[in-house]
Amino acid sequence: MDLKTLVEGLADTGYGDEQKLTASGFFKSGSMDELVRFLKKCRCRLMDEMHESQRRVDRMDYLIRSAEKEAYKKTGGK
Repeated sequence: MDLKTLVEGLADTGYGDEQKLTASGFFKSGSMDELVRFLKKCRCRLMDEMHESQRRVDRMDYLIRSAEKEAYKKTGGK
């Protein structure tokens, strides 16, 4: 991996200048273990965001099903 790939990859995953600078610093100094640890933390944050989004989708699905049941009741099952 080169520095450009690293920075573009972080940008593609929604990370900003602060994270790109941190990762670039590790990369440029050859601190690859620190870079890997940092990238794993970034991944964990993305996973947390994904799980939160899934919880919101699940809640929306529940609301939709509830509304559909109410609509079904009001139309007499039609």
